[in-house]
Amino acid sequence: MRSKEMKARLNRRQFLQFSGFGLALTAGGKVMQVVGEDHSDTSTLSAYITVTQDGVITIGAPNPEVGQGVNTSLPMIIAEELDAAWRDVQVVNTPVDAAHYGAQFAGGSLSVPMRWDELRRVGATARAMLLQAASAEMGVPTAELSTLDSRVIHEASGRSLSYAELAHGASEVPLPDANSVALKSAEQYRLLGKRITNASAAAIAQGEPLFGIDVQVPDMVYASYVKCPHIGGRPVSANLDEIKAQRGVIDAFILEGEQGPYQFDIRNSTQVSPGVAIVARDTWAAMRARKLLKVQWDTEPASRDDSEQIAAAAKGAAGRREQATTISSAGDANQALLDAKAHSRAFYSADFVSHAQLEPQSCVAQVTAQSAEVWTSSQTPSAVDQLLPGLLSLPAEAVTIHSVRGGGGFGRRLSNEYVYEAALISQRVGLPVKVQWSREDDMAFDYFRSALYLDMEGGVSDEGRLAAWKLHVIAGSSDEEEANYGGTYRERDFPEKRVPHYNIGTTLIPSQTPTGAWRAPFSNIYAFAEQSFLCELAVAAGRDYRDFLLDLLGEDEWFKPGDRNALNTARAKGVISAACAAAQWGRSLPEGRGLGLAFFFSHAGHVAEVAEVSVDADKRLAVHDVWVAADVGQVINLSGVENQIEGSVVDGLSAMADQRITIREGRIQETNFDTYPLLRMPKAPKVHVQMLASGYSPTGAGEPALPPLAPAVGNAVFAACGERIRELPVSKAGFMV
Repeated sequence: MRSKEMKARLNRRQFLQFSGFGLALTAGGKVMQVVGEDHSDTSTLSAYITVTQDGVITIGAPNPEVGQGVNTSLPMIIAEELDAAWRDVQVVNTPVDAAHYGAQFAGGSLSVPMRWDELRRVGATARAMLLQAASAEMGVPTAELSTLDSRVIHEASGRSLSYAELAHGASEVPLPDANSVALKSAEQYRLLGKRITNASAAAIAQGEPLFGIDVQVPDMVYASYVKCPHIGGRPVSANLDEIKAQRGVIDAFILEGEQGPYQFDIRNSTQVSPGVAIVARDTWAAMRARKLLKVQWDTEPASRDDSEQIAAAAKGAAGRREQATTISSAGDANQALLDAKAHSRAFYSADFVSHAQLEPQSCVAQVTAQSAEVWTSSQTPSAVDQLLPGLLSLPAEAVTIHSVRGGGGFGRRLSNEYVYEAALISQRVGLPVKVQWSREDDMAFDYFRSALYLDMEGGVSDEGRLAAWKLHVIAGSSDEEEANYGGTYRERDFPEKRVPHYNIGTTLIPSQTPTGAWRAPFSNIYAFAEQSFLCELAVAAGRDYRDFLLDLLGEDEWFKPGDRNALNTARAKGVISAACAAAQWGRSLPEGRGLGLAFFFSHAGHVAEVAEVSVDADKRLAVHDVWVAADVGQVINLSGVENQIEGSVVDGLSAMADQRITIREGRIQETNFDTYPLLRMPKAPKVHVQMLASGYSPTGAGEPALPPLAPAVGNAVFAACGERIRELPVSKAGFMV
């Protein structure tokens, strides 16, 4: 057991010891399993870096890995400033320990930007220590020394020493001030911006046990946790004696949990839905017993949501726009609409969708009267570390969290109820327990992407420019006070700062369905409506949409001067022009084929996309190519960024094609991939990615490329066949992708 008390004494020499039960990447980027133990031949330069006598440089990756590639990109930042040869580097997960590594989470496309300055200084500080050690060893000033490929070089004499030779001496020198060490300029980068293969690729292909679902510990048993199919219901009784009598079953009991339904809360919530736990020697015994389980459910407190009724309520609210709560406004939008040369009004909508990540939720917990140890692929292990002691009535130093790789996240693993289920069940039975959700569990008890409805109206001037803009956001709310997660309007600078008259309002409609973060929250739907409707207005003005957008963006400026996370119109115009140039915007296309453009700024990333589609007489829709131009600042791993953008395009197309969650009497109707279809590989478009070098600090790449996909495809469909897509998924309008 590695306790918090032990973590508090973590020093440079103990780093490797506390990296146990993580996943390590061997030199050359292959994956190995690491068992934490101290080595006498290892020198520790910081809590992130150790060097062995045979030249292996171990670098810690502090943020959870859920397929976004941060266990490669974050160590690359350190390795760059350290001047380490990547072939010498192996990577381990750092311990979950906020005192030494700060907040450890994966979400909001924040892993790289939040760690950028810190990890550069980690690498540069270690390099400065190696230079000091080399100076003492060679008897020359540090100013005469340089570093390259894990060596310190004295060019004047031709001498050099490896980091392995210098590491012990470097570990003894005083730590330099991290804020005063010299950092490289972008022109000096040898590693950053290059294509580096995801270090886990070979291990994944070979089926090595990397993921949360793979975790095994001695004497582990398995639990299936059964919840009321009507969201928020609770068990009254069950045939527990019959279940306990089944072969392989150890125990079966009702876990009271907390009464729901409840909404997404990653910071303070340890809520566990009431349910029935079946604990068995193996998964087969647990699943077999589950089929025999008979539960009397109390559905009185359960949700009564019906997705069709929610949609009808939204359409009704759109007809009462004058009753909306105004969020922001300027000028007189109503008068400007009356004065406009042309104006349009449209209602856009998108249904609930599931995360449907490849790996269903699972967690291993070992809880005793004195301690708790958890292995989880959570996107927020720091939150688990903070909240679990209170749930189990244990001191903080008695709880240890191990972060293991997750098979996809997309925001779903920001919520940790499955972790708390495992912990409470383990506490009850006194054994290490793996809680394993089925795909059906994962589909039924998701925190879904919120359904969202947008009533939009706009007008254009005699000059063909945007003159008036009205937006009415209609979203579900469980408390009539604020929108459920993903439905809250996020104040934007575009196009509002470029239109003299606008009005933004919102209306809340009742909905108890749990919603949560789903890749690019709110933006993933709002971009579809905004960029589709702006294209409608361009058509009404008789203008090409590219020209309309570039004109609307106006003069080059930061919308918030000095804020690197704000929209920059020069960067925006740069990606629009680049995407259109790559797609040969304006070229002649055969009948039934069209190009569509969309630009969107989210998660501090500027992204433009052009889609080429074809639509036949039977409304069969094929997306052939998507050209993406993105400016996310300094690229760390070009291969990783390209993968994230390609994945965003495919994810966005899959969601817009035929994915929707339907609800009847608070019960999710879709159960598995037969009723919730994902995009198949033959349907995937060819994705062309162009990264624009702007010289700014890095922002995230995991989400900004998803929002522009749906409107780009929708605008292309209009160009191809003249029909405007205003609801998602497109299958509702008869299109077949």
